[in-house]
Formats: sequence, structure tokens, C-alpha cells
Amino acid sequence: MGLSPEMMQMISTAWPFVFMGLIFYFLLYRPQKKEQQKRSELLNSLKKGDHIITIGGIYGTITALTEKTVTIKIAEKVDIEISRSAVGHFQKSEPAK
Repeated sequence: MGLSPEMMQMISTAWPFVFMGLIFYFLLYRPQKKEQQKRSELLNSLKKGDHIITIGGIYGTITALTEKTVTIKIAEKVDIEISRSAVGHFQKSEPAK
């Protein structure tokens, strides 16, 4: 039982779109989803005392947290409140004093 010529024509016409879909998935969608998951884990794991760097490049230590905001100490007697999503990443080591 072979494929009809119409079916072969349809398959040969559709394979480039399937191929492009696979490329899109593996090069764009999947890595972005992994990065989103890592970022979500970072934001959910924040706790008081963590040393962080904001996406704007400000170094600080978390002094308070709410569901939407983070208060960080950036200097002696200087605390600022930022959006939780403005946290870029953790500092590798404790800042020099």
C-alpha cells in the first residue's frame, strides 16, 4: 500500500514548515523557557540578608521583602525599595567594607 501522489505532494510541501517549527522550538522557545524558569527560581528564593545586584547595577543587601518589593541596604543608613523583578542576580561574594 503506497502513498498517493497527492499525499506525497502535500508531504513535500509541508516538510519545510515542520523543519522551521523544530528550529524555532529548539533555538528560541526552549532556551527562553529554561531562562524564565531559572529567573523565577531566583526571585522566589530571595531572603533577608542575601547580597544581590539589581538589573541597574546597584549592589546591596536585602533587609526586607514583600510579595512585590525588596528593600535593600546600599550604604550605611541608606535603604532603597525596589521591585522584586529588578533583582538581577546574587553577588558572588560578600562586598568589601
